[in-house]
Amino acid sequence: MVTDPGGTVVIVNDSGDTNPLPPPPGNPPAWRPATPAPQTNPYATQPAPGPAQGPVGPSPLVRESRRRRSAFAAGIVAAALVVGGGAGVGGAAAYSAWQDDGGGNSSAVATSPVKTSKVVDAPSSPAGTDSVEAVAAKVLPSVVKIDVSGAQGAGSGSGIILSSDGQILTNNHVVALAGNDGKLTVTFNDGSHADATILGTDPLTDTALIQAQGVSGLTPATIGTSTDLQVGQGVVAIGSPLGLQATVTSGIVSALNRPVNVGTDEQQNATVYPAIQTDAAINPGNSGGALVDLNGNVVGINAAIATAGQSAGGESGNIGVGFAIPMDEVMPIVAQMAKGETPTHARLGVSVAQSSAQQDGATLSDGATIQQVNDGSTAQKAGIAAGDVITKVDDHLITDADSLIATIRSYRPGDQVTVTYTHEGQAKTATLTLDSDSEASNS
Repeated sequence: MVTDPGGTVVIVNDSGDTNPLPPPPGNPPAWRPATPAPQTNPYATQPAPGPAQGPVGPSPLVRESRRRRSAFAAGIVAAALVVGGGAGVGGAAAYSAWQDDGGGNSSAVATSPVKTSKVVDAPSSPAGTDSVEAVAAKVLPSVVKIDVSGAQGAGSGSGIILSSDGQILTNNHVVALAGNDGKLTVTFNDGSHADATILGTDPLTDTALIQAQGVSGLTPATIGTSTDLQVGQGVVAIGSPLGLQATVTSGIVSALNRPVNVGTDEQQNATVYPAIQTDAAINPGNSGGALVDLNGNVVGINAAIATAGQSAGGESGNIGVGFAIPMDEVMPIVAQMAKGETPTHARLGVSVAQSSAQQDGATLSDGATIQQVNDGSTAQKAGIAAGDVITKVDDHLITDADSLIATIRSYRPGDQVTVTYTHEGQAKTATLTLDSDSEASNS
C-alpha cells in the first residue's frame, strides 16, 4: 500500500497494478453496495447487440464499442472504503462520495444480502402504467430470490435467470456470505425452491454466476444493451428487497457512467464500475436483481444505493439514488464464468492517484497522476512515465483515479486505446494495446 503526499491511498495488486482509494474529503457522503458480453451474447433471446464490451483494467465504464462511448459526468464519486460485513449483511461495503454542497453525510450500501428471520413474499404491487405492468408480467418469471447462509450469518439477495436449466446471474457480494462451505437456496417466482452452487465469481465487477440444481424449463431473461440508455428513460427494478420476493419498482435513468467504488477484494484490487443511476426504489436485498427497460430487456444488475443515514437495524433504505452495473460491461465476464474460466480484465499497467488543482481556494479534480509504471507494461512501452497525468482515454475525460479505473475496465484485453496525458506540462498522446490481468486474476 502506497500513500501519496496528498493522502490518496493506492492499492497495488499482485501483478503490480494499483487501484486508488482516495480518502473521503471533509464531510463526504457515503455509498455502499445494495443487497461483459462476448461478441455474440449467448444469453440473449433477442438479436445480440453489436460487439459487446465488458469491464476491464483499472476500472469499468459503459460503452458500445471502442469507437462510441459516453463521457463521465464531472465531480462524482471518489472514496475510501470500509468493508462491511456484520452477520446477515456479508459482502456489503461502505464507501464515500463527493458531495456537491458540502453538506451532511450520506451512505450507500449493498442492497444485498439483507438479514431476514422469515421469508415474506411481497404482495402484488399496482403497476404505475400499462407498460410497467407488461414489463412486470414478462420479467418476474426470470428473477429469483437467493437465500445465503454461511459461517458469518445468513441473508438474502436477488438473481437473474440466464438459462432454462438454471444458470443465474447475481452480485458477488450476495454469494460471498456463503464462503466455501455455505448454502445457497433459490426461490423462483412460482414459489418453488432449489439448491444452488457457485459456478464463478468476479469481485472486480461484483458479479457471480450460480447454478440451480435439478431444474429445467425456466424462463431466461432477455438481455438488452446498456450502451443505448438515455438519461430520463424509463426503467423498472425487480428483485427481493428486504426479503420481499417479486417486488417491482419503477423510475427513470437519472445518470449514466457514474463511477461507483464499492471496496476491494481480498487481494486489495478495487471494485469500481460505471453505474447506471436510477430513482427506481432499490433497497437491501435488491442486489443481483434486474434493472430493465420498458421492453423488458435487462440493462443492468441492481447493486448499490446511496442513503442519507443508517436505520436502527444497521441497513440504510432507498432515497431515490440507486445504482446498477451495466450489462454491456459484465457479459464478457459472465461468458468466461459460464465456461469455467477465470475472468480477465484489461489493464494499463500503472499505479494511479487522484490529481488536483487549486482554484479560488477550492480543490478541483484534474486527471489521474501516474505513481508507478510496471516494467514491460503497455504503458511503459508507450512512453508513459511516473509523474505523468492521464486526462483522457479515447473520448472519455478522466476526472480522477476512479474514473480511470472505470474507463479502462470498460474495455477488454487487447483493445486499442488512445491515451491523452501531460508530461512535464506538455500534452501528449499515445496509442496502445491494453494488457490482460490473466496471470494475476484473483476471482
